[in-house]
Amino acid sequence: MAMAEAAEGQRPRQRQRRQPQPQRQQHPSCGICMEPMPPSEAHQGGGGCAHAFCRACLAGHVRAKVESGGGAGAVRCPDPSCGGALDPELCRGALPGDVFERWCAALCEAMFAGARRTYCPYPGCSEMMVADADDEGCAGVTQSECQACRRLFCARCGVPWHAGVSCAEFGRLGEGERGREDLLLVQAARNGGWKRCPRCRFYVEKSHGCLHITCRCAICDPRLCRW
Repeated sequence: MAMAEAAEGQRPRQRQRRQPQPQRQQHPSCGICMEPMPPSEAHQGGGGCAHAFCRACLAGHVRAKVESGGGAGAVRCPDPSCGGALDPELCRGALPGDVFERWCAALCEAMFAGARRTYCPYPGCSEMMVADADDEGCAGVTQSECQACRRLFCARCGVPWHAGVSCAEFGRLGEGERGREDLLLVQAARNGGWKRCPRCRFYVEKSHGCLHITCRCAICDPRLCRW
């Protein structure tokens, strides 16, 4: 009787099933640093290849190629077995803004490598422009308008537009004589018939008297006496 009660008191133990452990997600490795990278950090920079790189490595690769100035702006895939070119738009999300702009500028320069080019002379613009095929370079072009900032400049002299002053007159001016006020003075001197001393560069106006002129620098130059 006691053995029967003991047998009834022993119940079979239930085995606990082990929960399957979740498998760790395998992230692809960067083709440069070989470190695993989550999908948000993987960037496929070329449309013709499947090689992916992390943001830091791809940005460093493009920056180094752009700063070296080689390849006419084209940046190849970092994978040694791949000869494909990286696409700036596909890489844009991984690049700092300045690197992306410099890369696009280098590609633009390479597109017009054989063309006649001129640049906007205004600080903060420097837009590149290409002369028309029927123009003989910039030699026949003077007053031009920048297509970006819409300001006038002289394509021949490569300076902001010198209104009222010819290119020849502008070329004879010194570096410190090309400001707006200086150009107004040159225009006034031409309209008033003033002469400029070839030694001290001071303007002289003949009001009356003979043609013999002595400048304030106490030097008489025959070129000053030709009125």
